[in-house]
Amino acid sequence: MTLLVILLPLLSCLFCIFFGYKLGRLGSIYISICSIVSTAILAFVLFYKVALLHTVITLSIFPWLVVEFFSVQWTFLFDSLSVTMLIVVTLVSCVVHLYSTSYMSEDPQLPRFLAYLSLFTFFMLILITSNNFLQLFMGWEGVGLCSYLLISFWYTRIAAGKAAMKAIVLNRLGDCGLLLAIFIIFLTFRSVEFPVIWPLVPFFSQYTFIFLNYEFNILNLIACFLLIAAIGKSAQLGLHTWLPDAMEGPTPVSALIHAATMVTAGVFLIIRCSAIFEYAPTVLLLMAIIGSLTSIFAASAAIVQHDIKKTIAYSTCSQLGYMVFCCALSNYPTGLYHLVTHAFFKALLFLSAGAVIHALMNEQDIRKMGGLVKLIPFTYIMMLIGSLALGGFPFLAGFYSKDLILETTLQTNNYFQYFVIITSFVTAFLTAYYSFRTIYLVFLASSTVYKSTGKKIHDVPPVMAIALFILSIGSLFSGYYFFDMFVGLGTDLLENSIFIRMSNANTWIAIEYLSPLFKQIAPFYGFVGIILSIYFLKWYGNFLTFYKSVYRYSSYKFLIHKWYFDNIYSTFSKYWFNFNYDNFYKLLDKGIFEFFGPRGATLLIFKTSDIFVRTQSGYIWHYMSLMSIFLLVVAFLFI
Repeated sequence: MTLLVILLPLLSCLFCIFFGYKLGRLGSIYISICSIVSTAILAFVLFYKVALLHTVITLSIFPWLVVEFFSVQWTFLFDSLSVTMLIVVTLVSCVVHLYSTSYMSEDPQLPRFLAYLSLFTFFMLILITSNNFLQLFMGWEGVGLCSYLLISFWYTRIAAGKAAMKAIVLNRLGDCGLLLAIFIIFLTFRSVEFPVIWPLVPFFSQYTFIFLNYEFNILNLIACFLLIAAIGKSAQLGLHTWLPDAMEGPTPVSALIHAATMVTAGVFLIIRCSAIFEYAPTVLLLMAIIGSLTSIFAASAAIVQHDIKKTIAYSTCSQLGYMVFCCALSNYPTGLYHLVTHAFFKALLFLSAGAVIHALMNEQDIRKMGGLVKLIPFTYIMMLIGSLALGGFPFLAGFYSKDLILETTLQTNNYFQYFVIITSFVTAFLTAYYSFRTIYLVFLASSTVYKSTGKKIHDVPPVMAIALFILSIGSLFSGYYFFDMFVGLGTDLLENSIFIRMSNANTWIAIEYLSPLFKQIAPFYGFVGIILSIYFLKWYGNFLTFYKSVYRYSSYKFLIHKWYFDNIYSTFSKYWFNFNYDNFYKLLDKGIFEFFGPRGATLLIFKTSDIFVRTQSGYIWHYMSLMSIFLLVVAFLFI
């Protein structure tokens, strides 16, 4: 049973790929839905056995790499952290599969799409159940490959191909960080297996590594490369630009990538390697800064976006920043808790946005919407629930998890305490603002929908409605029911899956004694953001347009261009390409290497042979002259 959780999505992928043309659309749908539903049911059974009954399952299959004393086996680890992620991944993937059967019903390549979704789920399950770094790296690369295949699913669209290429190239930068971390881990611990490494970490806290005459703390170095890997996969500031462009793929892909799978892999890596990060305080401080900057950057970019999917994508980037700096404050359980609740309401938002796009004949610009509350009321209710949960409305999922992160920032005791506090609370305000900006412009504002499109608007089909309803239940109740399970001094769900040093545990212990007055600050910011978004957009819409176009066009331009990161990277890559072309390609490759290499040797042979060919003229005096010259040379050399 345990192994079936991993194998069922793979079998579904193989059947849809190799027999999809024989099974047809309905056959592919039945096989993929049955397999992923069965996987979700088995995941719940494993969660009960492992997390609630406090057991750990280690399943060794067969040897993978055996080189002298180095041996790596295919081993799956089911501990509290793994099965928690297992629930999130399989449940969201199950809903996305169900939603896709209706959303992509008119696409002739539906079996291929379902195969890619199943393969994506399979590699994510490999990642979260790995017992060693090499197996984790295989799942890590697998989800990157599947993201490329899914983003470029409509490969005839140039924009989709470019977005997929951008995603896989930027993720390769992060993957280099993970590879270097694995190499250094093996050199240090002589193993890549988690049960061997974690107990040894404290004994290497003062171990140093000398490179180019510089001395580095070995755990700081490993943690730094692991952080680079997490930055690439979880789209943190610097390697984040692929995330909004990934919206070129179908909407179910956006929900799967941005809700529970690929982007959360970086956060999962940080939580899984908490034993290493806890002994790398410098990297924890750097992680807190990067997470804070990412959260406020993405939130500020989201408040001016016109594409409904890109607004939600930047929201994902911002919430991932929350998770990262929460882990940097050594509050890993709260980071995981927010990851779980975020998966539900973010998947709900993406799939609801897909329902809006589906109803408006693939229109994604929120400036061309409005007045849809009476035309698609069910979609409005679903998107309202997701936006309320994201904005931290009381007693919804985001209220418990996101506000707990904000309370954590109030207990920080480092040099950047006030910076982290200010950025986190400003981000909370901006989150509520752009969430209800989208709700207002899409559903409540005056309609700007084309008349021809308005006549064809319809609410979601029953299958899509069921998928949205399941996610709405998670968005409403997951925060309340999981709160005591994940966080607090009395919880024992995660047990030994997460390690926190006692010197770093003061932060989340102090939350238990935080004044009730401070606990009201976070909901207050959310309410202010909601009220201001509706107030300004409804009563001062023309004033904001005038202000934006006349007085603050430069600030608006700065935000709409996403802080000019894409422009900076484009300019840098242009100069870097020209520099390499002039100095390496033309001078070295096409110059020195070819001149002294095969091309030079070929030219020498041709030139020499041409000279000898010219001597074979057929005239006897030419031959006599050559013989005389040859004899003179021999006489000069040997006499």
